[in-house]
Amino acid sequence: MNKQSPVSQDYNQPQSGNEMPRFGGHATLFRLPIQDTAADLDVALLGIPLDGGTSNRSGARFGPRQIRSESVLVRPYSMAVGAAPFDSFQIADIGDIAINPYNLLKAVDEIEAFIDKVLACGAKPVSMGGDHTVTLPILRAVAKKYGPVAVVHIDAHSDINDTQFGEKIAHGTVFRRAIEEGLIEASKMVQIGLRATGYTADDFDWSRQQGVRVVTAEECWYKSLTPLMAEVRETIGTDIPVYLTFDIDGLDPSVAPGTGTPEPAGLSSSQALEIIRGCFGLNLVGCDLVEVSPPYDPSGNTALLAANLIFEMLCSLPGCKRR
Repeated sequence: MNKQSPVSQDYNQPQSGNEMPRFGGHATLFRLPIQDTAADLDVALLGIPLDGGTSNRSGARFGPRQIRSESVLVRPYSMAVGAAPFDSFQIADIGDIAINPYNLLKAVDEIEAFIDKVLACGAKPVSMGGDHTVTLPILRAVAKKYGPVAVVHIDAHSDINDTQFGEKIAHGTVFRRAIEEGLIEASKMVQIGLRATGYTADDFDWSRQQGVRVVTAEECWYKSLTPLMAEVRETIGTDIPVYLTFDIDGLDPSVAPGTGTPEPAGLSSSQALEIIRGCFGLNLVGCDLVEVSPPYDPSGNTALLAANLIFEMLCSLPGCKRR
């Protein structure tokens, strides 16, 4: 009979599928307990149901709820990396930010204020979007605590537009604003999976001009990304705080159709795992998974993949014990 590692009684544990059927019980992320604040947590899981910054198909506001629902299939131990994050950290689902759905700028301020409180509790925010606009206020809060951070950004798009319809804040302007505001150490940022068509060459080149490393999807085709992530770890180093932001449209629509701005010829799900697992060893101070739009994937597979990627993020946080 196989013996399992003893579980610490000090940490929250997901509810077992042998105690409550997976189709029953409370719909929290990974079936963890829920609490109102990040007090006494190492990691705070939270949803940001905002899609007021989208430029094409809406629906990402439903992402957090669907990811929670599909997360019942994620078990607490990673066979591949030998990690059980719920044995290493106190983690709970602290619910969704009650954002203003009628005023994008107010919503951005509300997100920043909420993340301020999470960080003040000493917890690391791991967030579910929502569209990619949500990352800007998170980075504003994170930079107040840590200063400019390194960033690992997976996406089909660079999100460095100056404006969209004359607006400075939308899901396509996030990283231009963040670099301009000094939230990101551009020489310690990498964008992975960028591809498809643009309006001008500046759509990718502005990032490069700021010192960002841009890895297009074409550079990733037909290969393992483990060597790339070894280079990323060497470039970023182990000391600087790092933020990981994962837009699900960085993946090919064949594996993640449920998103607002899909692009062909993207990353595979196995490459997504390689990227996130390759972040282990970096000083991750927060993560997000954005742009899951359930109305465009009735099967739930996009949200299921997103839940697994968030679990991998937990396994890659510094201090996560590995067998």
